[in-house]
Amino acid sequence: MSNITDKNLVDKIIPSQPPIDPQSDVHLLKSRLEWGKPAFTILDVRDRKTYNEGHIMGAMPMPLNELVERASSSIAKTRDIYIYGANDEETAQAAQKLRSAGFENVSELRGGLAAWKAIGGPTEGIIESQTPPGPGDYNVVS
Repeated sequence: MSNITDKNLVDKIIPSQPPIDPQSDVHLLKSRLEWGKPAFTILDVRDRKTYNEGHIMGAMPMPLNELVERASSSIAKTRDIYIYGANDEETAQAAQKLRSAGFENVSELRGGLAAWKAIGGPTEGIIESQTPPGPGDYNVVS
């Protein structure tokens, strides 16, 4: 069996991920995490102090002023990237910087950390570890 046939067989068995939308809802990201859909990166473009206080679990800190340089040296241009900042405007600005630098699959996470926390998404950080989940938090799966 040749390599070409092997690749065609794999392509038929494992469907490729559909392209991600330019903007994403936190529910979509949470379900993707819960279903164990790998091959994506979450970037937090807020300043390092704010990131340390609390962020989406697994998010990488990449402050806006260093974003393109750091992302270009560590993330494949074809990787799915979910990005969020202090507000939707900062998120859109960061996403545009990455798209301009050649990143193909960048999605702005609408509502950022606040929206993520509102649906009970896992967080980590100094302040987050001291804040118990509220009665309004829920799990998408249940």
